[in-house]
Amino acid sequence: MVERVPPALPSVEGVIMPLSEHEQRLLEEMERNLYQNDADFVATVAGRRGKPNYRLIVIGALLAVAGVAALVAGVIVQQPLVGVVGFGLMLGGVLMVLSPGRSAAESGAPSASAGARRAPRSSWMTTMNERWERRQDERGE
Repeated sequence: MVERVPPALPSVEGVIMPLSEHEQRLLEEMERNLYQNDADFVATVAGRRGKPNYRLIVIGALLAVAGVAALVAGVIVQQPLVGVVGFGLMLGGVLMVLSPGRSAAESGAPSASAGARRAPRSSWMTTMNERWERRQDERGE
């Protein structure tokens, strides 16, 4: 039978000190909260992006190329106005390529996560502050 060795952290002198049960519970709880918060962040960020609109990407790339050509042509013929128009075309094309696609909410399709929304939870810091205050109250009594 294999015994489970508690996690340990190296001390300053290089001697390994195992974590107490209380520290292990706190560490596990902090890890769970971290994973939960990261999952919420990923779900939030992933919900903002939709399918890429390839038509906009192609049009934007063509505008950017035309803008570069106009910018170079403006420099060659020494016409600043042509160069400025070329820069504007190039900037507009790049912005069009980088613009986000339509999300499900914008396209009118119901979101799968809309029904799965929960009531807002308290933050990790609020929970830790409440626990700290409870401990201080318990010690004071």
